[in-house]
Amino acid sequence: MALSDLNVRNAKPQDKAYKLADDRGLYLLVGPNGTRGWRLKYRFLGKEQLLSLGTYPDVPLRQARDQRDEARRLLATGINPSAVRQLEKQRRAIAATDSFEAIALEWLAKFQPSWSEVHGERVKRRLEVDIFPWIGARPISEIMAPELLATIRRIEARGALETAHRALQNCGQVFRYAVATGRALRDPSGDLRGALPPVKQTHHASITEPRAVAELLRAIQGYRGLFVTGCALRLAPYVFVRPGELRRAEWAEFNLDAAEWRIPASKMKAGEMHIVPLAEQALAILRELYPLTGSGQYVFPSVRTNRRPMSENTVLGALRRLGYTGDQMTGHGFRSTASTLLNEQGWPRDAIERQLAHGERDKVRAAYNYAEHLPQRRKMMQAWADYLDGLRDNRNVVSAQFGKAA
Repeated sequence: MALSDLNVRNAKPQDKAYKLADDRGLYLLVGPNGTRGWRLKYRFLGKEQLLSLGTYPDVPLRQARDQRDEARRLLATGINPSAVRQLEKQRRAIAATDSFEAIALEWLAKFQPSWSEVHGERVKRRLEVDIFPWIGARPISEIMAPELLATIRRIEARGALETAHRALQNCGQVFRYAVATGRALRDPSGDLRGALPPVKQTHHASITEPRAVAELLRAIQGYRGLFVTGCALRLAPYVFVRPGELRRAEWAEFNLDAAEWRIPASKMKAGEMHIVPLAEQALAILRELYPLTGSGQYVFPSVRTNRRPMSENTVLGALRRLGYTGDQMTGHGFRSTASTLLNEQGWPRDAIERQLAHGERDKVRAAYNYAEHLPQRRKMMQAWADYLDGLRDNRNVVSAQFGKAA
């Protein structure tokens, strides 16, 4: 007699495995540990064969019978169901190794070590959040332009147009790597040129009028939030590094006796080590902070754990609490403030650009220029700190180099 759902559901384990027969070769194998697996016994080319059809209750009786019937249809055409199952398993294994995600991770492993740490994290995160959930499991050779565009459109739809452009660029790099390694025939991202509207160039909001800078510095001095955040906020104008470089600063990078902060190449946008001369005012902030965070890795650790740096929005949030909107000032804006005012005061442009760590076009020169203009930069950084203090304290400020009153 054929099995019923009740028979299958009530099958109890015994000392030894036993079978409950259904019909046309299908049976339930009940193990001593209570497992219940479907098996199909059949003959192919005169030899008895056995095919596993899954376990109960994941595969109910009706589904097991459907699989049996499909296997018997294959037998009727002279095809061995076990061979089909093996080929399907191999196809899935190949698809897994040649999926977009697998090849993208291979591409990342090969090239990420040559990027800055920040850039590498951003690319990896962009792929994990915006690309892998949609096309990560797809064989890369089967992904066509419309499918890729649909994935990119999801990013655009949430208003992140610049991220959409960058994600498309990263996908193109993965496809071209797949072509170069024989896993794809072409890069479909090239067909999407012009499919996204261009990104409108925006500039980081900053304050460059001396009286407004003075008001900002007084607001920072009066900050009443967390001490670590306040220190980061006070240090930012003196060093004018990128926000990511500031929040991820590590005590091992500082030599307070030499008044110097050496940011490793892995953290820099241009991929080369950067030296930040520390003015007396910057040193004072760091020495004040050291008893609190100096035993850990990060100068400005996260509120939740000292094993991670503060979040990228901490300084920005502090500026908002001081009353400065995104149209007035950002964490990146301290760089524009310094660049504008130092140039107005007549400091050499090369020294300013080197201190801002702007990318060097000459790659050979870039490998050696981290210390370029360093004596002049030390003088400039101390003069800049004195200038800021004078603005904050409402004194008549004079540029240390050219005697220009602010």
